[in-house]
Amino acid sequence: MDDELDPVLAAVGPRLRELRRDRGITLAGLSETTGISVSTLSRLESGRRRPTLELLLPLARVHGVPLDELVGADTADPRVRLRPFTRDGVEYLPLSRTPGGIQAFRITIPPPRGHVEADQRSHEGHDWLYVLEGRLRLLLGPHDMVLKQGEVAEFDTRIPHGFLNPGPGPVSYLGLFGPQGERAHVRVRPTEGRREDEGEPRGR
Repeated sequence: MDDELDPVLAAVGPRLRELRRDRGITLAGLSETTGISVSTLSRLESGRRRPTLELLLPLARVHGVPLDELVGADTADPRVRLRPFTRDGVEYLPLSRTPGGIQAFRITIPPPRGHVEADQRSHEGHDWLYVLEGRLRLLLGPHDMVLKQGEVAEFDTRIPHGFLNPGPGPVSYLGLFGPQGERAHVRVRPTEGRREDEGEPRGR
């Protein structure tokens, strides 16, 4: 039985490392979120610690993936089952999972509560978005516009840009990001210390 399980368990570490880096999370940040020590997480990813259900459950929850994806369980169902996660009150539902490539997300911004200022950022890359429902306020350089359902925007992300929900209800839009855009819009910024992945742009 151990001989059969060994290849499966050996693949867990690289998969955990790929998920964490894909989301831009450091070991320190993941440790703070899950309560698992940095040394244990490091040994899990390197294959020096045998994965257990107690360790994998909180990791699957944080990464927003089913447990069987971590252990590589085989399934005949070809549908992609990805779970939403929230960053700064904005919900992101991944629609693709191609490491290093174009990533698609359904992004939902809840109705505003009081006055909200847009946080404009710039980074390398291109953004493409399609408003599915509601209204999306796009600040792009000197321009301030409101996009309605069915409208599309595409722009160079080196131009400072920000997104707001002008209300009254939630707004959902389809966003396509390259690797730089995904880091800037989706990935978590470490709460303290330096980034583990040298050379990556700082994200939100």
